[in-house]
Amino acid sequence: MQRGLSVTEYLLKEAGAPIELMLLISHITRACKAISHEVSRGALAGNLGKIGVENVQGETQEKLDVIADRLVMDELFNSHQVAAIVSEENDDIVVVPTEQRGRYLVAVDPLDGSSNINVNISVGTIFSILPWNGSGDDEPTAQDFMQPGTNQLCAGFCIYGPSTILILTTGKGTHGFTLDKQIGDFFLTHPDIRVEEDAKEFAINMSNIRFWDAPVKRYVDECLQGKDGPIGRDYNMRWIASSVAEAFRILMRGGLWTYPVDSKLKAKNLEGRLRLFYEAYPLGFIMEQAGAACTNGRERILSLQPTHIHQRVSLFFGAKNDIERIARYYREMD
Repeated sequence: MQRGLSVTEYLLKEAGAPIELMLLISHITRACKAISHEVSRGALAGNLGKIGVENVQGETQEKLDVIADRLVMDELFNSHQVAAIVSEENDDIVVVPTEQRGRYLVAVDPLDGSSNINVNISVGTIFSILPWNGSGDDEPTAQDFMQPGTNQLCAGFCIYGPSTILILTTGKGTHGFTLDKQIGDFFLTHPDIRVEEDAKEFAINMSNIRFWDAPVKRYVDECLQGKDGPIGRDYNMRWIASSVAEAFRILMRGGLWTYPVDSKLKAKNLEGRLRLFYEAYPLGFIMEQAGAACTNGRERILSLQPTHIHQRVSLFFGAKNDIERIARYYREMD
């Protein structure tokens, strides 16, 4: 069987990425390989369980959260291409020392879906790369990250499931690379992924139904009506509670995923559940490059102007026509 391009070959031959970006992505993939190994070892290496410390999100960290964060940070520092980092596991931005500093900003969730670790459900790493406009001895600040998602130079996620697969976009389509563990490299196996415009599956946490806004209730009710309802087709429902696993499923076979802001979150003064920089932005870029759409219900995710590094948002992504239907319901409500 002929092997596809490696990630580096793809970036060089197809994406035309600058050498600095190629080096940075190479170090990110090295971190993903190491995380994949640690996730696969699980209880054999004592990697399961909580450590009793809460991160900035108020979530109790798993051992693998800390391991993954360390592996990612080490590679980002060693790349010499990064100026500063936003990570789910750190309260403030992490500034790279001047002698190791490069021209990029990275936002990363080192281990998304870590609540699923102990039940052996797929988890993953999500990242977003933005330009840094500083130079010389300028000190990066949180304000440097306050860029819309349209400024992203690259976004991706790595899913640790039966296979370890890297999903990547540099603005020239969305592509999937599978890790060959014998060789130790990712190879192109899913070129130019496209998401069907009409969904046949939807994913939402139905336990929150009593807290939803009217547009969300309306859309889900119409899905449940199937062929007899206004949408006119039957749907299946899925819910994994791991956004990388949900996103990969949609890239492979279509559908729609959402975690909308609801009255329960609003009561806590939260704008949503998903984090803008290291979940919504990269997933939005990936989805749009695959022909899908991503919104908070009222605005395109990539057009949002951020206000703080751990900002949360309401999130809908997937089949373009279903996303537009939900957006129309929000417009009608307004």
